Amino acid sequence: MALVEGCKHSLEITVPVTEIEKETERVVAEIQKKVKLPGFRPGHAPVNLVKSRFAGDIRQDVLEKIVPRAFRDAADKDHLKIVGTPDISDVHFHAGEPLKFKAEFEVAPEFELGDYRGIVVNYTEPEVTDEEVTKRIDEIREQKAEYVNEEPRPLADGDYALLSLESLSGVAEKVSQDELTIKIGDEATMAAFTENLRGASPEESREFDVTYPEDYERKTLAGKTVRFKATVKAVRRKELPEANDEFAKDLGDYKTLDEVKDAVRQQMLREKEQRAQEDAKHQLIDKLVDAHDFPVPTAYVDRQIEMNLETQLRALAAQGIDPRSIKLDWNKVRESQKVKATRDVKASLLLDKIGDREAVSATQEEVDKEVQRVARQSREAVAVTRAKLQKDGTIGRIAGHIRTEKTLNFLFEHARKEAGAAPKESGDRSQESE
Repeated sequence: MALVEGCKHSLEITVPVTEIEKETERVVAEIQKKVKLPGFRPGHAPVNLVKSRFAGDIRQDVLEKIVPRAFRDAADKDHLKIVGTPDISDVHFHAGEPLKFKAEFEVAPEFELGDYRGIVVNYTEPEVTDEEVTKRIDEIREQKAEYVNEEPRPLADGDYALLSLESLSGVAEKVSQDELTIKIGDEATMAAFTENLRGASPEESREFDVTYPEDYERKTLAGKTVRFKATVKAVRRKELPEANDEFAKDLGDYKTLDEVKDAVRQQMLREKEQRAQEDAKHQLIDKLVDAHDFPVPTAYVDRQIEMNLETQLRALAAQGIDPRSIKLDWNKVRESQKVKATRDVKASLLLDKIGDREAVSATQEEVDKEVQRVARQSREAVAVTRAKLQKDGTIGRIAGHIRTEKTLNFLFEHARKEAGAAPKESGDRSQESE
């Protein structure tokens, strides 16, 4: 076996004449059973006639049977973990001679694990301040706010306007909202709405143009100038509930505001801990990858690139963007993803090997819990969901994802944590692949 480069190797394989003759006889017998030749009953045509009439088919069939088998036997003999499909070349196949061919292929990389316990990461145990709790309580109060109609009068800055809005021109799909609330003069309100509705009174209608920026979040309006007709239905003021025990009781199983504050503090602490630990785990992955230099198969990298692109395309579709409408050189896009995909693959291989060494695995209970979550999300019976997930192979991916997360948790638990801000994210930040 010869090393070509990286994970690519080559084998020159020879198949003895006896094996070729045996396979040829089998192929000829199969064809003889099926063919219909003038003057002969099906299955009774002379072998020599079959060989002469179907020489090309016989040759192709013999090659298609022998080459993969011979390659598998050679790979098994050398205990090779083959990745992808081999490239076959230099085929020498002549009557009465051994079959010879060359196979180029990739193998799963073999590498030694370096130190993975005690990796230094920047991590500080999160804290939640009283100010942060108060801010979150205020956000909840904002969500529970009520809008109260005032006596009819002209709109002024700071007022909440209840509008009926419809587009007259400038957009393909008509915009129509019967009850839209905006705050006049607020920085979140587009200036065109404030300028054209300031001074308008209930029952009054106004027509005006609004030009949306190119990067406007609603893609159907981005970059367009739309003419609207707006009718003021009411002038409103916003009333926030007081932060007291009555407010707490309205939120659920709470008796006092202090109980709400405690619950909010705990929730915020969990959120901060999750973010901080995720940052630390990304640092761990980056340091692991940087500390282990080994080649990875092109087939793995190509598959990871496709997975990354599919994730990005799904994200675009979720934003209402048709990926087909984007003019991109997909070959260049794939090339630009190569460095990140290579690091993703290395991270996955490293985490898998660490999981093996530390005997990390997903328990049946953990997999069942995730299946139940998916079933609840899909609003179907657990048995139905499980059958679907088993059929398409998702059960295995779920178990793999759980194992990866547990391995990362193990690394985090055994890391040396030093106070300080985590490094800023880079475009090449490696993340474990699915």
